[in-house]
Amino acid sequence: MISLGELASQLDVELVGEASCNITAVATLQTAGPGQISFLANSRYRRYLTSTEASAVILRTEDRDACLGNALVSTNPYLTYARVATLLNPVARLAGSIHPSVVIEPTAEIDPDAAIAANCYIAADVSIGAGVQIGPGCVIGKGVCIAADSRLAANVSVADGVEIGQRVLIHPGVVIGSDGFGFAPDQGQWFKVPQLGSVIIGDDVEIGANTTIDRGALENTVIEEGVKLDNQLQIAHNVRIGAHTAIAGATAIAGSTTIGKRCQIGGAVGIVGHLTIVDDVHITAMSLVTGNITQSGLYSSGTPLAGNREWRKNAARFGQLDGMARRLRALEKQLKEK
Repeated sequence: MISLGELASQLDVELVGEASCNITAVATLQTAGPGQISFLANSRYRRYLTSTEASAVILRTEDRDACLGNALVSTNPYLTYARVATLLNPVARLAGSIHPSVVIEPTAEIDPDAAIAANCYIAADVSIGAGVQIGPGCVIGKGVCIAADSRLAANVSVADGVEIGQRVLIHPGVVIGSDGFGFAPDQGQWFKVPQLGSVIIGDDVEIGANTTIDRGALENTVIEEGVKLDNQLQIAHNVRIGAHTAIAGATAIAGSTTIGKRCQIGGAVGIVGHLTIVDDVHITAMSLVTGNITQSGLYSSGTPLAGNREWRKNAARFGQLDGMARRLRALEKQLKEK
């Protein structure tokens, strides 16, 4: 529980109303009740301001007149809401402890303030920093370094030689440092190419559930600081993702592609290998990127949803485009010759 006055002070926002009002939880405008705080970040929900039972609402200055109760006035209500929710729901932190079922090789170095849950394996020459929390069933490979205050949820696998920075959050089922997909053709068969690089994860990265990040073939795969990765991504060998880029679920990035800083990549995007994407690029969901992107901006591809009958007609015409273009060029040539 925290008072509105304390929230306003800690978050440096304007308080309108009772500073002594106590807040215990966050909720939506439609469902909030006494003791709860809500927020208005999208104007389409403004109509709920007059009927909400929330004890307070986080909103912009232009929406203050429509709110009948207490308010925290912010230039970015959604961010303020996120910070309030964080204050009200602190992450449970285990004191330094190691479950009896954990297997630790003798040369591993584990800070006394780290916590390791049941059924984990910690290989030789591992370094685990202060405040690190490792959930049940994790496997930490030889020579892995995990810096202070990082958290691994259940069943995370970190292969040999991976480096993980400070305050990294890794969700269940993530695999970091698996072999890249490297094979050389050999008379109709495939010869495996040794994957000799590693994976470097910067500070303050978050990696969603069941995401896979492959180790580099010769150089390292690098995820720079502040990157946010959603669930079920495939990041191939030697990929580099720039600081503070965010990538939504089910996206696949092929090998040796470099993505710049502060990019936003939508869900189920496919990015082919050996490309360069500059800083501040936004790519919408279901796009296929087949060439370098050299200028920042918003990019899209793919076919939007349509009724089946319309889609079938358009698909048929798509197959006719080359012939139509050739006939058009022939007509243009004839006109010029007249």
